[in-house]
Amino acid sequence: MSGIEKWIEKLKNAEKTCLIQDGRRKIHYTFPDKTELAEEYNIQTGELLIRKWRKKSTLGATLPWEFEVGQGVDNTIQGNENCDMRESSNNPIFMRQDTVSSFQWRIRNLFYPSDNYYVELDEKQRVIIVKSKNKKYYKKFNIPDMERIGLGLKSSSLAFSHANNTLIITYTKPIEFINMEKLIATELSKTKASKDGDVDCKPS
Repeated sequence: MSGIEKWIEKLKNAEKTCLIQDGRRKIHYTFPDKTELAEEYNIQTGELLIRKWRKKSTLGATLPWEFEVGQGVDNTIQGNENCDMRESSNNPIFMRQDTVSSFQWRIRNLFYPSDNYYVELDEKQRVIIVKSKNKKYYKKFNIPDMERIGLGLKSSSLAFSHANNTLIITYTKPIEFINMEKLIATELSKTKASKDGDVDCKPS
């Protein structure tokens, strides 16, 4: 069984609830290990707007949500609620927001011109590296979606642009991944969803 087949099977077998609200299809998965996955899709375009994970600690406590796509309301500026000091809103803000055809990341508050930045792909480690010539910024990250199904990355699929103090990094989704997303969308469209509250979604 391929990585794609394993991931689709895992989603099919998870406990699911569905909700249609504010133009979004909201899906909540609970896996056997009690890990939770929540996703929100634009009903009209099919674009993934939010994906977040929540796990259990080793002692069984529920941990905070971790955003993979999109972000929470309070994610842009982090601070300690017990302290008056907060992180500056001028610090770089890293956020992923995909399109139907590509993975996309935006790094806001990068004020230097575009020729100050390098965006590279380490195909062996399967990570994207962002760094600046003046050594003011460095970040390394992977694409969890591709890791889950065991697909490698290609430098030819990577591109970036810079405008309005924002670095936009784009990685074109391979056709295998796009076909997988279409298959998952077809499965989700078969589920019964409530417009007033959550209902169980039966695996097909």
